[in-house]
Amino acid sequence: MKTINEKSKLSLIKKTADGIRKRVLEHTITNNGGYLSQACSSAEIFASLYEEIMNLGSIEAPMMPEQFVSVPNKNFPFKTGADFNGKKSEETDRFILSPAQYALVLYAALVEVGRMDNEGMLQFNKDGSTVEMIGAEHSPGMEVMTGSLGQGLSQASGIAMARKLKGETGNVWVFMSDGEFQSGQNWEAIQAASFHELSNLKIIVDVNRQQCDGAISSVMTIEPFDTRLSSFGAHVVSLNGHDIQGIIDAANVDTGNKPLVILANTNPSEGFELLNKRAPKLHYVRFTSAEEKSMYEKVLADINK
Repeated sequence: MKTINEKSKLSLIKKTADGIRKRVLEHTITNNGGYLSQACSSAEIFASLYEEIMNLGSIEAPMMPEQFVSVPNKNFPFKTGADFNGKKSEETDRFILSPAQYALVLYAALVEVGRMDNEGMLQFNKDGSTVEMIGAEHSPGMEVMTGSLGQGLSQASGIAMARKLKGETGNVWVFMSDGEFQSGQNWEAIQAASFHELSNLKIIVDVNRQQCDGAISSVMTIEPFDTRLSSFGAHVVSLNGHDIQGIIDAANVDTGNKPLVILANTNPSEGFELLNKRAPKLHYVRFTSAEEKSMYEKVLADINK
């Protein structure tokens, strides 16, 4: 795990986070819709993971996503989007995106850190493209189909256990959303990871307190979130999800033999306060009028000044 003290590195990560938000805003305006609030809340998380925390294999140049040819069969071998995270080894980390609706934010992050060609974003949600709206195992940066919310952590836990049994030193990083913890499968996965002492399992949760039906508290509360996770055997760190140094410090904490869960408390309109006008439904932005769209275009124009 890398450490960071230099102000220049923090500035770089902040610039990457701002770039992620801007790319998703541009996409939202161009396509009359997008998962903008997810970018607002998680940009610093993705930037910190890719710029500093995760030990990933290097790539020679930004990659262009391939077209979807076929499901795996005897004539077409299984191929995932993990190539964008570099060549795997015993020492490198693995990354699992659990809430696949964050795929747009992941693609923007890959472009910002030089792992995906900028033109790849233009393939988003096009017929025959692997740059899917809801990311799949063949989508850039992904290596498993996380399916219904709640399955990503179970798969990551299995990978982490396999790596432990094989003596590999790399970690398995899982990005999650807080709403996923309304699914019981995640609690079973946490309990199992604790029982099997999977200290190589590192989970970071975007706690933006929002889901597709509105505020989590109005759908089904998961509080007290940190206490529940601790009682299931996780080492829990709760912090400001927009504090880059705090995220990196938490990633380096010694958890003993426990899996790590970082609760990154975030603002779903961070950087774009205009989004608050849409509260409490922030899950997906689709403009309702030309006037509303022009308001977001003005935000983008101000950023570009």
